[in-house]
Amino acid sequence: MKNIIKEFFDKRTSTLTYVVSDPSSQDAVVIDSVLDFDPADGRIWGESVQLVLNYVKQNKLNVHLILETHAHADHISGAQYLKKQWPQCKIAIGDKINAVQKIFAPVFNLKSLTPDGSQFDRMLKDGEKFKAGSLEIEVLSTPGHTPACCAYLIGDALFSGDVIFIPDSGTGRCDFPGGSAKDLFNSIANKIYKLPDSTKIYVGHDYQPNGRELRFQTTVAEQKESNIHLKSSTALDEFLAFREARDKVLSAPRLLLPSIQVNINAGRLPEPEDNGMAYIKTPLRMGEI
Repeated sequence: MKNIIKEFFDKRTSTLTYVVSDPSSQDAVVIDSVLDFDPADGRIWGESVQLVLNYVKQNKLNVHLILETHAHADHISGAQYLKKQWPQCKIAIGDKINAVQKIFAPVFNLKSLTPDGSQFDRMLKDGEKFKAGSLEIEVLSTPGHTPACCAYLIGDALFSGDVIFIPDSGTGRCDFPGGSAKDLFNSIANKIYKLPDSTKIYVGHDYQPNGRELRFQTTVAEQKESNIHLKSSTALDEFLAFREARDKVLSAPRLLLPSIQVNINAGRLPEPEDNGMAYIKTPLRMGEI
């Protein structure tokens, strides 16, 4: 029996969360969960993760892993919220997460955060193959958007995170610290495009250009033929020129600062201070006043 893939779309951040399950065993994993956050009033709530919890409960699934494709810069991870409900679960991410922690821990002066990836239950290596219950998973390290990005191949389905999107949306940005357009090209051209053409790709975001209907699944063949940023025929120099020029004009994600400081700590929210309130830090860049 084929694995069942259930998507959850968070309209506020255009993020796709996936639950992948084996119908014969009910074993499952969750990929890229979302904790709702409104930066205007600091409100955090669990509507998005509750949908995942409800689905898992209704289908009597046994979730083994909460997978992160990278330390997201556009939404707060719901991993810790889910783990409270499923204490047996492990939170896993690519083993280069320490490189991202080393970049951002000083930015937020997170002195208590040791940049060694130990905040996560499991760090996954490129090419690693393992099982989550009966589900067989292969790890593809796909740096470029961030140094720690990973895609997960489960059966004939690749969960690509922010590396590559639906063909009319192209590829992930590379202008965050530690990002590299050259690395992204190699991750796509020399890893993803080397997979069988029939491999299904499930993307981490869909921005619905021109107001089209939601799409979250494509194939390697479709990407190679029609991705607007990087086809199989696109040369490295051509892609670098486009990606670097494009990234210069992109605005920072709305939830960049809250997301990064939480997500490099495996989705843990800041500890409450002596007044019972917890605080997200905003580094100030002081210009001329």
